[in-house]
Amino acid sequence: MKAVLCKAFGPPEALVVEDIAVPEPGPGEVRIRVGACALNFFDTLIIQNRYQYKPDLPFSPSAELAGTIDAIGEGVEGIRAGDRVVAYSGWGAAREQVVVPAVRVVPLPDGLDFESAAGLLVTYGTTYHALKDRANLQAGETLAVLGASGGTGIAAVELGKVMGAKVIACASSAEKLEFCRKHGADEVVDYSAEPLKDRLKELTGGRGVDVVYDPVGGDYAEASIRATAWKGRYLVIGFAAGEIPRIPLNLALLKGMSICGVFWGQFVDLEGDAARANHMQLVEWAAEGKIAAPVDRRFPLDQAVEALQVIARRKARGKIVLVP
Repeated sequence: MKAVLCKAFGPPEALVVEDIAVPEPGPGEVRIRVGACALNFFDTLIIQNRYQYKPDLPFSPSAELAGTIDAIGEGVEGIRAGDRVVAYSGWGAAREQVVVPAVRVVPLPDGLDFESAAGLLVTYGTTYHALKDRANLQAGETLAVLGASGGTGIAAVELGKVMGAKVIACASSAEKLEFCRKHGADEVVDYSAEPLKDRLKELTGGRGVDVVYDPVGGDYAEASIRATAWKGRYLVIGFAAGEIPRIPLNLALLKGMSICGVFWGQFVDLEGDAARANHMQLVEWAAEGKIAAPVDRRFPLDQAVEALQVIARRKARGKIVLVP
């Protein structure tokens, strides 16, 4: 079978596509014939050995996939060959067939296609865990989303609306912000052209936002924290800007606020039942059309380099998927 392989750490250009042996599922595992797998920003980091997960070489990027079960390991119940599923693999999904633990598999309704479903678990899973389990976002609260036009940001915009929040999308161009409006954003802020803190305060009548969702980091982190309301919550999602910000902790004291780390992969590992319940809710909402999981571009496996370059250059508007 074909697989995209990282055989030496480096940029996307270092990846190769090779034929490898078809894997066999062990006890508690299933094998999935991949219909589509999705790429995320952290895939650009994991192939450079700059991510918190450090798989042994060689490995395939991509942590999420959708497809059809084609083999079952010993002891697996409730899943049959031929079932359509979505699954979280951690890494290794950019290949034609993938073996994953059965506990990380969620049934896929017939009305949901593989390409849309493939991008549900990481971005939407991270975001739902952040908003629901970490921030306890309530209907009627205000949610500010930084980097709102990317895959993770759009997930936050859509889920914020499903959960009843007023959503303020923050991004760096009018084109990106128009994309956010199409996915439900109530207000927008172009932080390349206007002061983020001042504009967030203005849009909330001086009160500040209840929750900040930040996958960007860098210079905008402190500005967004300064724009939070009393008992606000700042969600640490990631650092797409490349810089881990240093936050003056007196801001947390003065605002009675919480700085909440969001490590979804560890949540999946340590609280598997809760994570699976979240994933089943996301699949249900996607099947009902309440969240769109928009796919920006589709690439064949042998164009994985080009696909990752789109993400590394921050040109994605939604998910980038590979289709074997």
